[in-house]
Amino acid sequence: MFTGIIETIAVVLEIRSSQTNIHFHISCPFISEISIDQSISHNGICLTVTEKSDEGYWVTAIAETLHRTNLGQLKVGDPVNIERCLPVTGRFDGHYVQGHVDCIGIIDEIHDVDGSYLIFIQHDKETGITVNKGSVAVNGISLTVVDSFPDAFSVAIIPYTWEHTNLKHLEEGDQVNIEFDIFGKYVQKYQSMNL
Repeated sequence: MFTGIIETIAVVLEIRSSQTNIHFHISCPFISEISIDQSISHNGICLTVTEKSDEGYWVTAIAETLHRTNLGQLKVGDPVNIERCLPVTGRFDGHYVQGHVDCIGIIDEIHDVDGSYLIFIQHDKETGITVNKGSVAVNGISLTVVDSFPDAFSVAIIPYTWEHTNLKHLEEGDQVNIEFDIFGKYVQKYQSMNL
């Protein structure tokens, strides 16, 4: 369980392929606090720490994860939003984020709005729903939906979030990981059952 409040921007140090899997070596400023088997969100994707090094740790993405997310596009040196799981005694500052990405979205427009930013993101309408003023996770960041459409939504980004996440590196046409609000997904599933 995550909250979508990014702890830091990490960097991809090394990438190795093994059959259909890809292993990522990720930098970490708090490596002494990380343990093997720990779950960490990487751009919104929950991955398990498999090894540690002096510089960081290793995680593995399987074929299903690579198919559903933008992890396969990462290169050495790329910035990655990371967040550790919410501790039982922690504050719940964002929204319920599972680290289970629903789909890849495409950045359609980015607007500088006098110091803040407005981003429009497109997605397949079958993959999930948003609602105005509802929550959505983009690259693991808990954000509030400004405008909602069947196949798109917009989010407003405050300067702090822009500077402390990898959103500032995005350009129009780039892919982002989207996790729709879990409560909305249950409502959508219930309505589709025609009970």
